[in-house]
Amino acid sequence: MIINKEIDLGQGKIISIETGKMAKQADGAVVVRLGDTMVLATVVSSKKTPPPNQDYFPLQVEYREKYSAAGKFPGGFFKRESRPSEKEILSARLIDRALRPLFPDGYLFETQIIVTVISSDQINDADVLGGLAASAAIMVSDIPFHNAMSEVRVGRINGKFIINPDVNELVNSDLDICIGGTTDTICMLEGEMKEISEAEMLDAIKFGHDAIRRLCALQNEMAAEVAKPARPFAPTVIPSELTEVVRGLCETRLRELAYTPLRKEERAEQTASIYREIIQSTIEHFKAAISAEELQADPSKALCLSEHVIDEQIHAVEKKVMRHMILDDAKRLDGRTLEEVRPISIELGIIPRAHGSALFTRGETQALVTITLGTKKDAQSVDNLTNNADKKFMLHYNFPPFSVGETGRIGSTGRREIGHGNLAERAIKMVAPSEQEFPYTIRIVSDILESNGSSSMASVCGGTLALMDGGVPIRKPVSGIAMGLIKEGSEYAVLSDILGNEDHLGDMDFKVSGTRDGITACQMDIKIDGLDYHILESALEQARKGRLHILDKMEEAIPAARVELAEFAPRLTTIQVPVDAIGLIIGKGGETIRSITEETGAEINIEDDGTVTIACSNVEGTHAALATIKTLLAKPEVGTIYLGKVRDIRDELGAFVEFLPKTDGLVHISEISATERVAKVSDHLKIGDRIKVKLVDVRKDPRTGKTRFALSMKAVETDASNGTEKENNQENR
Repeated sequence: MIINKEIDLGQGKIISIETGKMAKQADGAVVVRLGDTMVLATVVSSKKTPPPNQDYFPLQVEYREKYSAAGKFPGGFFKRESRPSEKEILSARLIDRALRPLFPDGYLFETQIIVTVISSDQINDADVLGGLAASAAIMVSDIPFHNAMSEVRVGRINGKFIINPDVNELVNSDLDICIGGTTDTICMLEGEMKEISEAEMLDAIKFGHDAIRRLCALQNEMAAEVAKPARPFAPTVIPSELTEVVRGLCETRLRELAYTPLRKEERAEQTASIYREIIQSTIEHFKAAISAEELQADPSKALCLSEHVIDEQIHAVEKKVMRHMILDDAKRLDGRTLEEVRPISIELGIIPRAHGSALFTRGETQALVTITLGTKKDAQSVDNLTNNADKKFMLHYNFPPFSVGETGRIGSTGRREIGHGNLAERAIKMVAPSEQEFPYTIRIVSDILESNGSSSMASVCGGTLALMDGGVPIRKPVSGIAMGLIKEGSEYAVLSDILGNEDHLGDMDFKVSGTRDGITACQMDIKIDGLDYHILESALEQARKGRLHILDKMEEAIPAARVELAEFAPRLTTIQVPVDAIGLIIGKGGETIRSITEETGAEINIEDDGTVTIACSNVEGTHAALATIKTLLAKPEVGTIYLGKVRDIRDELGAFVEFLPKTDGLVHISEISATERVAKVSDHLKIGDRIKVKLVDVRKDPRTGKTRFALSMKAVETDASNGTEKENNQENR
């Protein structure tokens, strides 16, 4: 049975959801459409019982864009889609982060969601449609999932909010926020903004949530019509005696440890020691307490002897202890107050050959950030369904295993690294200079050397500092901070600059970046239902105070961007030439421009409008390239002396000299010397000689119509003796 639902979200944004036509062997499948953009989402969840020691939910979310959806061929040598692009990875993360917390506790069956863009009008982005489609596919399946989730994008043009703005509308929008949520709460948030206030941010979230509620209601209607019974699922019930024994053995020890400020590795070692001892003690207790007959009569008692299950119970006690320490005593693991930011240290210019560098350390999180400045040729080519532009500002984030004291395989860039790098890039991009102000390609690399809480926000701070150290004229400095939340019933506490444990054991990870004047980027993940807007407002205000505190520390280290670029950064010189002269500079098959590059060491880029950019790390190379280009464009001027090159010799006539590029003139035999009679030109000149000549006459040949240039060496000697020479200082190559 085919079921189709449709909703108008305003401004002509009509979304339809259809199920029952495609991919019917999947547990659930829907097609979501906006305009001519369509996504197919499928979900399959294994019915195979998970292993007894499995402690995680194996959810895999894949988002793929088919080039055929837009009538395009994939770029590159192989004309087939291969590994996912950054855009596809980021879109998959948006869906995963919103959906994962909504599956029922204890549901550990392997689940795969595949979202495929099957049609693209190249105007409406499919990423948020993918989130809606993924949730709808689960809702019409037999998976025990009863809390519909929807995603929308919010933009604002001239002060008016818009749901799901298209790519053309986003150009004029001062914010771009993707919001995921249920009827009752916001569970995911990510976006970039042009320095908006906290109040404006809250208004945008509320506006998006209204649309999310309507989309969730539509999914519930469709699920009711499909009416597929949910598959049986019963989470594992832990014997109450196990919970009591574990609590009695470890609660006091974990509380004492929680109230002792320690470094990350010290806390981890002591915590691991407690876990080992408690697991061993618990197993010994129940081996003595449970008989073989009891195990046979009640198999659930075997859980009391499972290291994995005992480990989970200890973790639950640890979580409860830390949360109540914060809620009851306003005390944190490292002894800070709720709003206190860890100590910050900053070092600049520590990488000699980089074009700008900074070492930013906040507590036990440390980022080494460098910048590299390049030309247009260094820009990254972006090829996806809605954007083919070159990318001239990029931030790459690396998270090696040693940053958390672990070993690990070094492979391709992971989803987490791509996501964190994208967040930091969006935060700083908002204050980057325009191409007209600073025509460089900019690459920022953040290498995380230590991590204990929010290395992405350390990358924002370090990236800003490295840009300023390199002399990049950013409009304003940007800082970032990660906020946490502990909520039990009506009680809650908002935490500034969270630690790794506070993120792991808490209810929210809310990263906010911005300048003194407003927010430039944010990312939020919520692990609980029913986030109160009052709490969100408190978190935003507390984040603002923390952000300003960090900015104070950054501006103490470097108040403004350096006036001069770094020593080894390329210098860019821009000149404008006539459009019809572009071919002359490039030359046949690029011969001329290649020779300039080889001779001067400068890189030359020419735009279609005649803008010529010369890039060179030394002043001499820049001047030489500039002089050569100006010479190429110079017009012959009677009375001017040029340094020319002898191209041909006619003994009884004279010498043909190239005095300007591609421009030859004749030095008649009578004009070679002012002091003696020349009988044979080759006695005085040879091909390849560099000689000074004066242009004495320009005339058109009446027979051929060609322009003839008369040159004189004699006139140069005469002018020199009289002190009246007018020399062209643009040396011909």
